[in-house]
Amino acid sequence: MTVRRNGKSMGSKLVIKLVRWYQRGISARRPYRICRFEPTCSDYMIQAVQRFGFRGVWLGLWRILRCQPFSQGGVDPVPLRWPRPKRKEW
Repeated sequence: MTVRRNGKSMGSKLVIKLVRWYQRGISARRPYRICRFEPTCSDYMIQAVQRFGFRGVWLGLWRILRCQPFSQGGVDPVPLRWPRPKRKEW
């Protein structure tokens, strides 16, 4: 059981702090690059965790895996509801 304060679990707060640390400490010191997606992957991770709690990390990781040279990129907002798997019709 996770302890919740202000509606957020300790795990989700930790993830947000780690991503903020990455944004300020690592990403800010790297040469500027244009991101394929809008919002950036780190902003997407924070928004997903804020919207869905700790399980939003899975959406953020999926987004990072999609950020590769063969991806089209573009505007990709965090979904309003948790995505459901598509049903296979046999």
